[in-house]
Amino acid sequence: MNNLIADNKFFNKDISINTRNQWLLGVLIILLLILYLPTLLWLWGRWTMSVWQNGHGILVFALVMYLMGRELHKLKDLPSSANGWGFIILIPSLLLYMLDTGINTQLLSSLAMISSFVGLSLLFLGGVKTKTILFPLLSLILTLPIPLVFTEAMHLMLRHIATKSVAFLLSKMGIPVFSSGTVLEIEGGTLMVADACSGFATLYAAITIAILTAYFCNSSKRRIILLLIAAPLAVAVNIIRVLVLALLVNYYGLNILATSAHELSGLLTFMVALPILFIIGKNPINSENI
Repeated sequence: MNNLIADNKFFNKDISINTRNQWLLGVLIILLLILYLPTLLWLWGRWTMSVWQNGHGILVFALVMYLMGRELHKLKDLPSSANGWGFIILIPSLLLYMLDTGINTQLLSSLAMISSFVGLSLLFLGGVKTKTILFPLLSLILTLPIPLVFTEAMHLMLRHIATKSVAFLLSKMGIPVFSSGTVLEIEGGTLMVADACSGFATLYAAITIAILTAYFCNSSKRRIILLLIAAPLAVAVNIIRVLVLALLVNYYGLNILATSAHELSGLLTFMVALPILFIIGKNPINSENI
């Protein structure tokens, strides 16, 4: 790598790298993965903790890997290169990681890891290829857990929206219901729309998928539709989920919430909302864009 750094052009444009430098960069990637292993394990724990929190992280990570692979495949004939600006990103990222080892937020480590990937991409793939995959790579930030202190107000607002909406729908269906705050009282029992049932997880996932899908969509109108519909769609799907649970409780009692129906309803919100976004973002083949 020294012969590359010695060249002033190394920080101005991509320089082709030889096999020896490829091996050095490969070793560097392995070392960084070992370094960030605790952070990766922490993220995996958050992604798999509950469908009500950051369950979309695994899906988004897989989607990002697919999108980057697809974009890099288009440039498969472009030779490997190195860009010295990767060091300008990689070194501060490592310093940020060192800082977080002291305060142990894990979020700073996660941000450092993602920015390290950008630096590695510049060093290993070059500026042209990095520019191609930069957006999906940075979108990994949207898989990070958001501290409750920043989302508490949003959770509460979504809980009130769900409660009032379900109370209105139940009354229109002729089912006696009384709502107070985020509590629903029906014949089968009393339900509280808690933070886990606010729909924030679905909202976070829907917005993330909408942004990714819109970026790779060729139709400007579809992009606008995706970005505008993501939040209302997520809120509507969650309202339907809470309504279904309320109906089940009304007819079968509160014990129904102790079954798999509760968790399954959370999965269904993702299974309904996200495919709709993918369908909207998918351009029709051999036809004009809307």
